[in-house]
Amino acid sequence: MRLKSLDVFRGIAIASMILVNNPGSWKQVYPPLDHAEWHGCTPTDLIFPFFLFIVGCAMSFSLSKYTETTTKIATSIYWRIGRRAAILFILGLLLNTSSIALDVLLNSAPVENFGKIRIMGVLQRIGLAYLISAIAILNLSPRHQKLLAVAVLFGYWGALFVFAVGGYTAYALTPEGYVGGYVDRAILGSKHLYKGGPFDPEGLLGTLPASVTVLIGYFTGEWLRVQPIKTRTSVNLAIGGLCCLVIGRLWGFSFPINKQLWTSSYVVFTAGWALLLLAVCYETIEVRGWKWGRPFEIMGLNAIFLFVASGIVARILLKTHIGSGKTAPSTYTWIYENWFVPWAGSLNGSLAFAVTAVLFWWLILYGMYRRGWEIKI
Repeated sequence: MRLKSLDVFRGIAIASMILVNNPGSWKQVYPPLDHAEWHGCTPTDLIFPFFLFIVGCAMSFSLSKYTETTTKIATSIYWRIGRRAAILFILGLLLNTSSIALDVLLNSAPVENFGKIRIMGVLQRIGLAYLISAIAILNLSPRHQKLLAVAVLFGYWGALFVFAVGGYTAYALTPEGYVGGYVDRAILGSKHLYKGGPFDPEGLLGTLPASVTVLIGYFTGEWLRVQPIKTRTSVNLAIGGLCCLVIGRLWGFSFPINKQLWTSSYVVFTAGWALLLLAVCYETIEVRGWKWGRPFEIMGLNAIFLFVASGIVARILLKTHIGSGKTAPSTYTWIYENWFVPWAGSLNGSLAFAVTAVLFWWLILYGMYRRGWEIKI
């Protein structure tokens, strides 16, 4: 069984990611298309948890042949899961490495910069969260899976409430006082964190509640597999989403909604939005048979390829320059300032640049779709 609505949902998420990751200028961005500075949640902050939710939902279908049997799960299955997680992690690491490699090759940056490669990232977190969730799914009963999810969310809340770091009071939800930063610095090393900061927004400790986002997606997929394809199912998804929104928002008063810390309230709140969007996709595509989602489905079929390829192209445009001298603009900036700003202005030109990036990659993905190319890991 394959849900087209899930493929469309995935396509919406990856198209949104391309849109928000490729403004003409980061100084010219409409607020909804930028992340919350710290506490809070913008539409942009929903994209990453949507990916994890979708991963979990898809796992319900891909792992069903193993979870529905009483026989012992073969070691080869764990190797397959570990291999996929490792590939995701390595692809993310290569993206981080490519930024430094391009600087060394094109901009005479010191080779020593390779010693400062950021270890974590989006794909790395997806790989680890997938691995943690898959092991839990294959070894725990449904009831214990749910108990684990609840325990992680409350345990993470408790850890941030109890442990004080670096002279800060306990529950100091600041970049410097965050206990996850201490874990990142101790295990990964400060020079391998995002921009050398006090913590990594895709760090190790925050990957645990991120794994719960995957599990919520898995629980949703398990429920959908046994439901009739009817409006009642869509309504129940929407009701579940609204409940999560309310719970997440109320929890946020004592444990602020924060993407960079991946707080427990953020997990529940973003799961609510994921359920609502899935309900819309499910009702219109599965129940009513509307065909509006095909453009997004095309992008969703090769989401990992698109993530990596778009990241590499953007880095090349940012690291190459038009002209010579220290003031020569990057190719990225030159295109924005010469092709978009003159007719659309700075702010709308920045948005037009991002929209053009989405359309460019859609054409690439459409060509792959027409040839039947679907890159899987």
